[in-house]
Amino acid sequence: MTDPRPVSFNKWFLFILLAVAGILALVDRQVISVLKPEMAAELGWTDDDYGTLGAWFQGSMAVALLISGPLVDKIGVKWANVLGVFTWSIAAMFHGLAHTFNQFVLCRIGLGITEAMATPSAVKTVATILPPNQRSVGFGLINAISSVGAISAPILIPFMAIPFGWRGAFVMAGIAGIVWSVVWMISTRKTNFGDVVAKPAAPVELAPTAPRPSILKDKATWAISGAKLLSDSTWWLLLFWMPDFLNRQYGLTGIAIGPPLALAYAGGALGALVSGAAATYFLNRGVAVNRVRKLAMLVSGLLVLVLPFATQAPTAWGAAAILALVLAAHQGFSTNLFALIADVTEKTKVGRVTSFAAFCGNIGGMTIVKVAGLVLTAGLGYYPLFVFAGMSYLLALAWIHLLLPNIQVVGDGADAGDVLPVSLH
Repeated sequence: MTDPRPVSFNKWFLFILLAVAGILALVDRQVISVLKPEMAAELGWTDDDYGTLGAWFQGSMAVALLISGPLVDKIGVKWANVLGVFTWSIAAMFHGLAHTFNQFVLCRIGLGITEAMATPSAVKTVATILPPNQRSVGFGLINAISSVGAISAPILIPFMAIPFGWRGAFVMAGIAGIVWSVVWMISTRKTNFGDVVAKPAAPVELAPTAPRPSILKDKATWAISGAKLLSDSTWWLLLFWMPDFLNRQYGLTGIAIGPPLALAYAGGALGALVSGAAATYFLNRGVAVNRVRKLAMLVSGLLVLVLPFATQAPTAWGAAAILALVLAAHQGFSTNLFALIADVTEKTKVGRVTSFAAFCGNIGGMTIVKVAGLVLTAGLGYYPLFVFAGMSYLLALAWIHLLLPNIQVVGDGADAGDVLPVSLH
C-alpha cells in the first residue's frame, strides 16, 4: 500500500530530476538555434522564415499554457512532469524527420504545445515540495541548474551533429527525455505529493461554499502576467537569436560558437543562484517581501540596460561577457518573479496563475521573435531590438509596482477543497 504522506527522504533527488527536465527542455528547443546556420544553408531559410518558426513555437506554447496550468492543478505534479517531458521528447525527435518548411512548422507547433507543461509543472512542484522560506532558493537553483542546459547545449549540440548530422541531434535529444521519463516514474512510484484532492468513495453531504473568484479578477495575476510579457520578450529574443547574432556579427559557426554562448549562459546560471540566495537571506532576516522582491527586480532591470553595447563589442568574447551580465540580470528578475507567484497566490491556483503568466510571456516572445526576423530582413541589425530589450525589465517592474504597490504574502493555510502536503523538511 502506498504511503499517504509525501516521501521526505527523496525530495532533493526529485528536485534534481525536476531541474534536469528544465535542461532537457532548453536543449530540445536550442538545437534549431545552435545549428541554424547549417540548417538554413541546407533548407534555404531566410531570416524571416527563421523568425516565423520561432513565432509558431512561441504562439503554440502560449495557447497550450492556458490548458496546461489547469491540467497540472488537476492531475498533480507526479503525472504532469512525466507527461510533459515524454511528449515534448517525442516532438523533438520528429524534427529529425522534417524536410519541408511546413513540416518544420508542424514540428515547432508540437514542441511548443508539449513544452507548455514545463513551467507550471516546475513552479507547482517547487511550491509543493519546499516550504515558503526555501522557495526563493528553490527557484534560484531550478533556474541555475536549468541554465546548465543552455550552457552545455551550444557545446554539445555541434558535437552531436558531427557524426549524426543535425537530424541526429534532434533524435538524440529526444531519447534523453524518454530515459528521464522512465527514471521519474520509478523514483515517484511510492510518492504522494499531496497536491491532488482525492475523491470520496461515497457521496458526502457538504455545506455549500461560495464559488472561487476567477484568477483574472485578481490584480496580482495581471501584475505578474504583464511583467512576464515584457521581461520574457528579452529572454526569448536572446534564446532564439543569440547564436545568429554571434554568427552574423563575428562569423562564428559550428563548434566555434559554443564557448562564447556557454559564457553567456553561465552568467544566467550565476544570476539565478545569487538572486535566489540573496532573497532568502534578507527574507530570513525579517526584511519585508515587498522590499526584497522589488529591490532585486530593480537591480536586475538596471543591469540589463547595457545590452545595446553588445553590438559595439570589438570581439565575440566581449559581446558574450555583456550578454552574460544581461542573462544574469534576467534570471535574477525571473527568479523573484516566479517566487512572487508563490508569495501572492493560493496554492490551489498556482498552476493556473503560472500558466496564464507564461501565456503572456510567450505572446511577448512570439511577437519579438517574429519582429526580429522582419527587422533583420530589413537590414536594421540588432541594435534597435537590443534597445527595446534593455528597457523591458524596468517597464515590467513599473507595471508590478502600479498594480501591487505593497506585496502581501498569501498564507499556506488550506481553503475549501485544498489538501496540503505534509511537510517535507
